[in-house]
Amino acid sequence: MVDERQAKRAVAAAAIGNTMEWFDFGVYSYIAVVISQVFFPPTSSTAQLLSTFATFAVAFLVRPLGGFFFGPLGDRIGRRKVLATTMVTMALGTLAIGLIPSYATIGLWAPVLLLVARLVQGFSTGGEYGGAATFVSEYSPDRRRGFMASWLEFGTLAGYSLGAALVTVLTVTMTPQDLTGWGWRIPFLVAGPLGIIGLYLRFRLEETPAYRKSSESEQPRTAATFRDLRTIFGRHWRPMLKCLGLVLVFNVTNYMVTAYMPTYLSSVLGFQHTSSLTLVLVTMVLMMGLIVILGRYSDRIGRLPIAGVGSVALIALTFPAFLLLSQGTVAAVLGGLLVLGLTLVCFSSTMPSTLPALFPTDIRYGAVSVGFNISVALFGGTTPLVAEALVAATGMKSAPAFLLVAAGAVGLVAVYFTHEPAGRSLPGSGPTATSRREARKRVREEENEQG
Repeated sequence: MVDERQAKRAVAAAAIGNTMEWFDFGVYSYIAVVISQVFFPPTSSTAQLLSTFATFAVAFLVRPLGGFFFGPLGDRIGRRKVLATTMVTMALGTLAIGLIPSYATIGLWAPVLLLVARLVQGFSTGGEYGGAATFVSEYSPDRRRGFMASWLEFGTLAGYSLGAALVTVLTVTMTPQDLTGWGWRIPFLVAGPLGIIGLYLRFRLEETPAYRKSSESEQPRTAATFRDLRTIFGRHWRPMLKCLGLVLVFNVTNYMVTAYMPTYLSSVLGFQHTSSLTLVLVTMVLMMGLIVILGRYSDRIGRLPIAGVGSVALIALTFPAFLLLSQGTVAAVLGGLLVLGLTLVCFSSTMPSTLPALFPTDIRYGAVSVGFNISVALFGGTTPLVAEALVAATGMKSAPAFLLVAAGAVGLVAVYFTHEPAGRSLPGSGPTATSRREARKRVREEENEQG
């Protein structure tokens, strides 16, 4: 039995971490042009942008290290303690960016310090998403897990939209000189108060019922060892491969829409910068409501049909979407963004509840964190850099579409080999419910499934 009020608090506390992480991404994506001018030498605008996206991507390369460290630790000392730690380090990394002097002031130390701050962010984020998805999934009743876990991605878009909106307001209200001189620092400095709020919410929570039950039946565990990683990759390599594939299609789409599109519209298509920011922001806001609707719907029809539709849509609709974007009118650009955004919703509404269901309780935090961050580091975080490089190398404005089509094909294969988790207990856990009536129904379903 799960206390519904505690479950709702768990969702809020977990989502605030995603909100803060993506607040930073929204700011970084929307203000990438300004960051390139502030932190890198004035050679060419293309070189500055590539350097900025390279710094963005490098932070993702250390995310697996964060997953290797925080993930098994969360399985050994508890989800709550580790999630509180990642919240603090994420806030400090984002706050630090707002305090770094410019290239004009300290020269090469400026990009070096920016890189260090991004590495701190990447390391802490390595333990954030897997832990948050695990935490919410273990607190959620079986028949509503899709809906409750989808609020994580609602928090993602809320943070992204908040950061994007703040940058848009600053861009509209400030002169270019003031924005480059000091205004760009404001969004990063907001991270401090957000981190305090998130830390307060997380310290008020208890451990998940599934983790408490698992801990009671095992010997006390105090330190993570390489044995955990050997178990994850040795005994659970099949679900790990599925996790890698699902995360790939999810995050290539995610970072294409959220991290690369603002720059693509203004730098590649020549669309007015402020209009680009506004249209991507409108797309994000429209997606927010659809995420929880599809999350609830996934509890009825399953996660995999929705994710499968998203994979097929990437293969079939990506090039038409980029054709719309290339038209250059407001209506056409918004239409292209909505096609890509609706495809993304198919993944963001289902993945937070699908990935934790791949692994048993005793390795769930570690396995999801490791699998998620390896795939994000190799494919998701490098998406803006690869997309920009494809455009520069081929001269084709639609070159990034090839990346999305390839991701859709991988996603379709991963969906095909994954078992439907909707309405089922998490591996290694018994049935969960929030009322006695629902509990009796779940027990009968489990008995019927076991014959």
